[in-house]
Amino acid sequence: MNQLKNNRIKSLDILKGMVIIFMALDHTRDYFHANSFIFDPADPEKSNYILFFTRWITHFCAPAFSFLAGISAYLVGRKKTKAQLSYFLLKRGIWLVFIEFTIVHIGWSFNLQFESMGLLVIWSLGISMIFLAAVIHLSMKNILAISLIIIFGHNILDNIHFEGSMLWSIFHERGYYTLFNYIQLRIVYPIIPWIGVMSLGYYFGKFYNKDVLPEYRQKILTQIGIGAIIGFFIIRGINLYGNSRPWLEYELFEATFISFLDPSKYPPSLSYLLMTLGPSLVFLGQSENLKGRIVNFCSTFGKVPFFIYILHIYVIHFFAAILAEFTGYGFNTMILKGFVSTNKQLIGYGVNLGWVYVIWFGIMLLLYPSCVWFGRYKLNNKKWWLSYL
Repeated sequence: MNQLKNNRIKSLDILKGMVIIFMALDHTRDYFHANSFIFDPADPEKSNYILFFTRWITHFCAPAFSFLAGISAYLVGRKKTKAQLSYFLLKRGIWLVFIEFTIVHIGWSFNLQFESMGLLVIWSLGISMIFLAAVIHLSMKNILAISLIIIFGHNILDNIHFEGSMLWSIFHERGYYTLFNYIQLRIVYPIIPWIGVMSLGYYFGKFYNKDVLPEYRQKILTQIGIGAIIGFFIIRGINLYGNSRPWLEYELFEATFISFLDPSKYPPSLSYLLMTLGPSLVFLGQSENLKGRIVNFCSTFGKVPFFIYILHIYVIHFFAAILAEFTGYGFNTMILKGFVSTNKQLIGYGVNLGWVYVIWFGIMLLLYPSCVWFGRYKLNNKKWWLSYL
């Protein structure tokens, strides 16, 4: 049966659910793994295959979120005029930026003094929606062209620097700034090329039109995905363009392997986007007929992505604070002023990687019933405010 006959497209929900589960693993590692406060899990000289893979698998999250948001915008737009869709995207973009600075910030830090603010993934999704609100008025051919130019060409900007320019950091370069002599602003997700990823997703939304044969959609998504994967290995292997951090060769193959598979994420390099979007497209092309309990488990999270995103941050941070309290570090050490990994007072706190996986699995099981409930509530209640969640 063609999944497009249903109200929801299952393959999109499966992928969203999977990346949410991977994301929760990384955030559990952030708050619970003892080594999080000592070294970067992607450090070739200190990491290992298992720890690096735990971090690497989560690289798929932000690109998939942004790309799938673009597809969703296209699908929503099939029932709206362009003006209505622009207004829809503009409102939700502004809403997400607001949420980043309030609810999301408090969840990450438990700090109500707002001493340190971060422009993170929810911010990038919000800004990208605002950008998309304007771009949708162009032809699909022009939308594709703009998206590809941004994604494939933005690394040309890597060698351009404007010292102390917060505006330039917002556009393309990670940076740290002080506002009002009080607030530390961390620009982690510059908007280029994230805006191009979402607009590319909007273009790909046309493959989910009802007049597109499932066989054709599956074939084209798979072929483009494989092409992107091949492109990653070529561009990354040449090591000249497409990444602000070239890979290095070490004495140990393990270290070289880690360096090769760790392209720049902040901002996302061309190599990074090919590495992550390629497999995502292949998965979309091959997952339309998947069935089973695991599929349903992933889909449950994928149907309520914003709800589970907010909820999992608070739950993970809360249990981390409990662990800190019972291991002698105190609940207050989890009231943070920046990234949890930068808080040196937590050195010595935490558990090994095996326990991180156990805690992560337990948290996902704990959150599952609430996602089932909220998914049913959304399905049975067409209230306007639910579209913001």
